[in-house]
Amino acid sequence: MTTDIASDLPRARRNVVILVLAQAILGAQMSVIFIVGGLAGRILSPHPCLVTLPLSMIILGSTLSARPLARFMQQRGRQAGFLLAVAAGALGAAIAATGLWQGSFGLFMAGSALTGVYMSAQGFYRFAATDMAPADYAPRAISWVMAGGLAAAIIGPSIVRLTSDMTAVPFLATYLAVIALNLAGPFLFAFLDIPRPPAPMPGAATGRPMGQILRTPPILVAMICGMVSYALMNLVMTSTPLAVVGCGYETRDAANIVSAHVLAMFAPSFFTGHLIARFGAPAIVGLGLTILGAAGAVALSGVELEQFFLALVLLGLGWNFGFIGATAMLARAHAPEERGRVQGMNDFVVFGGVFLASLSSGGLMNCSGGSVQAGWSAVNLAMLPFLVLAGGALIWLVMRPKPA
Repeated sequence: MTTDIASDLPRARRNVVILVLAQAILGAQMSVIFIVGGLAGRILSPHPCLVTLPLSMIILGSTLSARPLARFMQQRGRQAGFLLAVAAGALGAAIAATGLWQGSFGLFMAGSALTGVYMSAQGFYRFAATDMAPADYAPRAISWVMAGGLAAAIIGPSIVRLTSDMTAVPFLATYLAVIALNLAGPFLFAFLDIPRPPAPMPGAATGRPMGQILRTPPILVAMICGMVSYALMNLVMTSTPLAVVGCGYETRDAANIVSAHVLAMFAPSFFTGHLIARFGAPAIVGLGLTILGAAGAVALSGVELEQFFLALVLLGLGWNFGFIGATAMLARAHAPEERGRVQGMNDFVVFGGVFLASLSSGGLMNCSGGSVQAGWSAVNLAMLPFLVLAGGALIWLVMRPKPA
């Protein structure tokens, strides 16, 4: 087990239902923002190379808030942390909407950074699902919570299609809809039943130093593979709406492609936990990395609409196996008293990598090669060294001599 609270299967199942609903309803805002964020940035940005900077600010906000949120939830409980995050998400959307209304790129980026606080908390839904769960139920709990993103993949793009042209200012109504999504948070989390972690007794074990934790092979490799899986997914997804529209297709085509991508991200979650239980987390992570490589190969083969669809579907599948597998590896590799520090450090590393990928995406897409096709190829070629890094780390973990 990876929790300092006694396991309780009925309570764990109830919490999973709440977290699935949160992933579906509240999580829809992330697909909304990743569809329109770059397109809105293109309207407001003073330079083409900066159009994806608002999306990078989301990731930066998520990176910087991951460890403080983990500490806050360790002290105040999951419910308090998730409520704080939806408040930040609503405020961020309001500031971003104000930036669109006033034509202010700076305000739009500030709102995006606050959205990152919500994104960071959403990453903890998968860990919260294991807090009350017996060890054999934990991988399935993670998978079911991630599967809630399947509904988000339908809700989010639908909101974009309904709201993107509703107002004279493009996407203003879209961000107002994001505020409304966050207002559902207090009603959902009122039913979450995860007790606040007890205060440590004087002299109680506090776990290993962070340096020693990071030298633990399963933890180190899980962080690397989780970071690479998420960063590469974000690198390509961030540029996709720009590439699709830049190749002459419509905004609704970009929304449909991202919708298919998000469906592929979360649909396998109904059985990913069972695959991990049967074949082991490292094998599933390896499968995910392989599929991510296939996504890059398809994207490099051309810019027909069908190729965009297939590449983004493969990208979603690869992310699912790679990221959920890495999460399961991490959940089994630390002591209960290390939970908050390890989870916070993991998401700091993961979203730090995602921030760099997001920051690079706009530059690669818009400022390399002189054409949309050349930029799209540069984005996908950039995946290769990181797949080699993660694949090498995973092979080392599997092949290394096991300690007695």
